[in-house]
Amino acid sequence: MHFAPFDVLFDADMANLEQRARDGLLLPETLQKTYQGVWAIPAGRRYCYSNFALSRDGRVSFSEPGHMGGGDVSGFNQHDQWLMALLRARADAVVMGDRTLEIEPEHLWTSDYIYPDDATRFAELRAREGRKTHPLAVFLSFTGEIKTDARVFGEADMRVLVATTSQAAEVAKERLEHTTADVTVLALNNATGSGVDLTKLFAVLESDYRVHTILCEGGPRAYGSLVAAQLLDEEFLALCPNVIGSSADKYRPGLVEGVTFGAGKAPQSQPLSLRKADHHLFLRSKYVYA
Repeated sequence: MHFAPFDVLFDADMANLEQRARDGLLLPETLQKTYQGVWAIPAGRRYCYSNFALSRDGRVSFSEPGHMGGGDVSGFNQHDQWLMALLRARADAVVMGDRTLEIEPEHLWTSDYIYPDDATRFAELRAREGRKTHPLAVFLSFTGEIKTDARVFGEADMRVLVATTSQAAEVAKERLEHTTADVTVLALNNATGSGVDLTKLFAVLESDYRVHTILCEGGPRAYGSLVAAQLLDEEFLALCPNVIGSSADKYRPGLVEGVTFGAGKAPQSQPLSLRKADHHLFLRSKYVYA
């Protein structure tokens, strides 16, 4: 680690530390010193959390060739990248849409990829909490037209699950037949057949893959679908100083896309902690559903 610890503005976990210690897993002391907190993970139940970098005007991408990812939004801030690595280190699975493969074909959804300088401590955390070496990479796909030359499919130690519809499953299986990674294609239609049933997917992740902690890394439609299905427990947002904007000819997506919520029925994101580093704020919140 080559930066100062986070500055804590408030933290509900630290205010109820004894209760958090009884109810869940706390970060080891070596990581607490950097994070300046314990980030208590609930024990005995599934826990789904998200991570996004958000511009000051609520955008999650510049949506320009070569500048599609969250790193451009945060300015590749070291605290943001370290926190992303920490969130991955405690995830049994990382869930995202298949568009992510087109945006970042060289990416691996592991701690050591995003922050190699602290790879040892993150690996120790995974071992301490009984997790596999790397999270299961889960891609949601409506068409099954997966970008098979993405790096994740060429790594022998990566496990990948493609969740799609029955109509698209054969397309995905044919495309992924000769990958190096351990890849499974799963057909999980929702009630209308228009997409993946996320509730069924999460049940399969628990029963068949022993997944208990699930990290969502996007994009906005996958995020919106998780909120709509009331599956997201908490969110981590890096609130970045950039103002990105959006226009008819250069549309830039917001945090949630593809779903809407009515007045009086909208889910709420209630703050749990707020940290500061450089000109960035790091907000952790819990979701409460109407």
